Formats: sequence, structure tokens, C-alpha cells
Amino acid sequence: MEHPITHDTFGDWLDRYGRAWMSERPEAAAPLFTTDAEYHWTPLEAPQRGRSEIVAAWGQAIERQRDIRFRYEILSVEGATGVAHWRTSLVRRDSGEAIEVDGVLVADFDGDGLCCRFREWWHSSESGECAR
Repeated sequence: MEHPITHDTFGDWLDRYGRAWMSERPEAAAPLFTTDAEYHWTPLEAPQRGRSEIVAAWGQAIERQRDIRFRYEILSVEGATGVAHWRTSLVRRDSGEAIEVDGVLVADFDGDGLCCRFREWWHSSESGECAR
């Protein structure tokens, strides 16, 4: 059974997602997802499954990032699915290089407002390397 979300509830979730990322604390992302959520970092990689895999992947990404800034624009909300365009700026810890990332995400939600499937497509200003 589908549990609709609203523009406001999706925006609130995206705000919390951004705060979790910018906090540089991967465990802050866990409460945003169902215990069995799928997180598709790119369309060509197998997804992380479950909160522990999601938090571990976030940890690997965030350990290389600092000065993270996240912003978004909601493109669509229909039923239990939200679509957003997002942009992130960050600095690589090892090189000090400033990076821009631009992407689109699709998030499906359960009846409690938790994301059960997250998919994203993005591009980074880094040459030849993914931003995470």
C-alpha cells in the first residue's frame, strides 16, 4: 500500500539528509532510512542494503570530505516518491581540492516517512574519479 508524501515532508527529509551529510557524522544518516533500505549510489553499482551498509558507505565517503555544503530543489512529489535536483560543494581532505557535485535523486518512502529506496545519478568536477 502506498503512503503518500507531501512537498513539505519531502523537503523536511532532504533538509535532514543535508544536515546529516554536512555534519560529517555518517551515523546521522541512519534514522532517515528503513532498516532494510536500498541505497543506489550510482546506477551501475550494486546498492548498499540496510542501515549498516548505508552508514558504512557514508563513512567511507565522508572521511575524504570536509566543508560540505548541500542544497536541493524539489522537482516532483507523487505518491510515495520524491525527485530532487541537488548540488554539493566540498573540499577533499587529502588535497584541499574544491569539488562540485551535481545530481538528481529519487527517494521512495514508507508510511513512517523513512526512505526505503534511494537512487541517485550525479556528476563531479573531479576528473576521472567519483566524488565519494
